[in-house]
Amino acid sequence: MLPIRSNIRAMAGYVPGEQLNDPDIVKLNTNENPYPPSPRVFEAVRAALTGDRLRKYPQPLGDTFRRAAGRVLNVDPDGILIGNGSDDILTILTRAFVPEGGLIASPTPSYILYKSLAELQGARFEKVPFTPDWQLPGRWPTGAHLTFLPNPNSPSGTVVPLAEVERLAAAVAPAPLVLDEAYADFADASGLELLPRVPNLIVTRTFSKSYALAGIRFGFAVAAPAVVRELAKVKDSYNCDVLSLAAATAAIEDQDYFREVRAKILATRTRLTAALPALGFEVTPSHANFLWCRRADRPVKPLYEELKRRKILVRYMNYDGYDGLRVTAGTDAEADRLLAELRSIL
Repeated sequence: MLPIRSNIRAMAGYVPGEQLNDPDIVKLNTNENPYPPSPRVFEAVRAALTGDRLRKYPQPLGDTFRRAAGRVLNVDPDGILIGNGSDDILTILTRAFVPEGGLIASPTPSYILYKSLAELQGARFEKVPFTPDWQLPGRWPTGAHLTFLPNPNSPSGTVVPLAEVERLAAAVAPAPLVLDEAYADFADASGLELLPRVPNLIVTRTFSKSYALAGIRFGFAVAAPAVVRELAKVKDSYNCDVLSLAAATAAIEDQDYFREVRAKILATRTRLTAALPALGFEVTPSHANFLWCRRADRPVKPLYEELKRRKILVRYMNYDGYDGLRVTAGTDAEADRLLAELRSIL
């Protein structure tokens, strides 16, 4: 065995959702957008494949994308850091702020990658339980070098009000609070509006959900420009390629298409929120593109397994005995298929 670091050998590693190569699968397990990207994305990618674009390195900081995103989001382009998916951004932040033996804090249940990032860094990880109504507890651990707060949260789809986010940022200052907004485009508010008055806040976003670009791998962070200049030292030299930058720029510029697709997903989410309780599920009201579903009368893992046998993938998640099914809001046809199979099983 090669001399791999002991903390790497000891960790289990993050396990992504299943990706089965079967065209007949109804895939509702990893919160992908069920609709194709903007037509402008395909045009931009085709254009990037012509001439000598692929022969040359991409823009190291993604300046064209940063200018487009700055206009759409009303933020300073110099305060945008690009990444190979938002997971890349979270890794950059961990490397930049957390020393070996340091401390990362995050609420639980939430995104399980945060723990893996701490383990990779050789840092400690402290989980802070949400309250029963999925809000922040009154007290938060002190001394964390980095705090992650997913908002909306996964698996619950719930949100912490921005006033509470601001209070948490003040409590952990001067250390950074990372507001992981992977699903914020499906919610009614965003922490971006807090940035001008909360200097230790960093907001992260992904194009995998609302912009239907999970296969292209693109994400970004928004923070004070002075912070982004330091973070750029930590990222890989060219962490986003020509195609991902072209696709992301075209996607964020087509806000009409974005709003159209968002409305469809929210409508399907509303349908499922109404239909699943009639089948015996406890459904947490969601501000994301998925639903957290539990049952008091029976274990849910056999339901996950039977749905998989019937070629419907949902995500079974277990947080130290607190388990449930996380179900992506797909198309109406996919929702109909899911509900029909659940009625047959139950």
